[in-house]
Amino acid sequence: MLPALAAVVVILCAVVAGVAVGYRVAGIGVPIGVLAVLAVVTPAVVRRHRPLARRRLGFYTPQELAELDTQGLALAVSRMLRRDGWRVLPQRRSEARVRVRARDGRGHRLEVAFRPVAEPLPDEDTPSRSRRPDGPGPPLRLVVHRGAFTRRDVQWARRQGGVRLIDGPCLRRWAHGTPLNELSDSP
Repeated sequence: MLPALAAVVVILCAVVAGVAVGYRVAGIGVPIGVLAVLAVVTPAVVRRHRPLARRRLGFYTPQELAELDTQGLALAVSRMLRRDGWRVLPQRRSEARVRVRARDGRGHRLEVAFRPVAEPLPDEDTPSRSRRPDGPGPPLRLVVHRGAFTRRDVQWARRQGGVRLIDGPCLRRWAHGTPLNELSDSP
């Protein structure tokens, strides 16, 4: 971080020194020309990097969500959880499936599983429980799916208890900025 900051300071000082020398040699036209170039270039640079910055903050468009694979969706959900105040824990290396685990400031735990289109729910037979009992009760489990859940999926989630289904419309609202605790469950 420090070398990058030093490079920015050196470049900025070089630009200011160049403008000062240009002013002494050619007059007021040089600083005005530099300001005009900055006025044109700055909005273009900001516009180009805005989607990247928006995604880093945990905001996604429906088109961006549709283009993500399971790993990308896990990254998006991690960013949205951070935006909502959760601390995302690193993924266990031993896990074969993509999962996101998180904890909030009150010690509540959250496990997120991802369901690609036309596949059975993850761990449909038995819900996974964390090995560590530190925290108030079992973790809340989310199952994220870009499509729609079937009636069978909803019944499975109700039988399990502590499982919340996030379908496509709910995921899009969450990605648009609605906090997780304000989202309603799937039908």
